Amino acid sequence: MRVPLLNPRTATGDVARFFEATALFRGRVPNSACTWAYVPDIAKFFLLAGTPLQREGAGGVLSCRIKEMAVLKTSHANSCNY
Repeated sequence: MRVPLLNPRTATGDVARFFEATALFRGRVPNSACTWAYVPDIAKFFLLAGTPLQREGAGGVLSCRIKEMAVLKTSHANSCNY
């Protein structure tokens, strides 16, 4: 069973603020954020902890190119639209 995604356009309160921050930090609101938003406290943690790991120069070993390839491959394997 898949968890339905929350819609950033119709969100209110903490969830809406989380989506706004996600768009600001990441440039978009990915499906994972639309799932995390069910638990806003956990979502805030993932936003703060995950965003730096996806950028080069934040202490990670892999280049952004390799990270993006992993994201695309995982998305494809899970039938995501992006």
